[in-house]
Amino acid sequence: MQSNTALLIIDVQMAMFADSDPVYQGEALLAKLSQLIDKARTAGIPVIFIQHNTGQSGDLAEGSPEWQIHPDITPMPGEVIVHKRHPDSFQDTILQTELKKKGITHLIIAGIQTEFCIDTTCRRAYSLGYEAILVKDAHSTWDTKVLKAQQIIDHHNLVLGDWFAKPQTADEIDI
Repeated sequence: MQSNTALLIIDVQMAMFADSDPVYQGEALLAKLSQLIDKARTAGIPVIFIQHNTGQSGDLAEGSPEWQIHPDITPMPGEVIVHKRHPDSFQDTILQTELKKKGITHLIIAGIQTEFCIDTTCRRAYSLGYEAILVKDAHSTWDTKVLKAQQIIDHHNLVLGDWFAKPQTADEIDI
């Protein structure tokens, strides 16, 4: 993998794993993310964590236990944590500045929630000129009234792969 690559881990926070409504295949997701993070750190590839923030209320209220990044993928000292309030990890955040500072032009994108933050960040990365890989087995969501989580994941792997990101499994990614 090129030295101008970064791994983005989006919104893998404690609220997403609540016993009452856990993200689809959450344990498998955490295992894949841990694998990717270990590979990136070993290769010296920056790992950037994106953390959604709903202000002072809601499931992702800043500073609350639910807002914390999942302990299975705890950031190391010095790793960038980007706080966001929108599905787009670039909108009103420090992400673009951090990527430019590090000379990053290639992104590996994984995390939660497929049809919102993953989708929007892949599309925005494309619009900003980044080459992106969507880790097709390392993003997740929840069932909706219309589609099952796996259908949403499969659909986005297909649609985003048409234009916005190259879909690869965690095992296919050579860091």
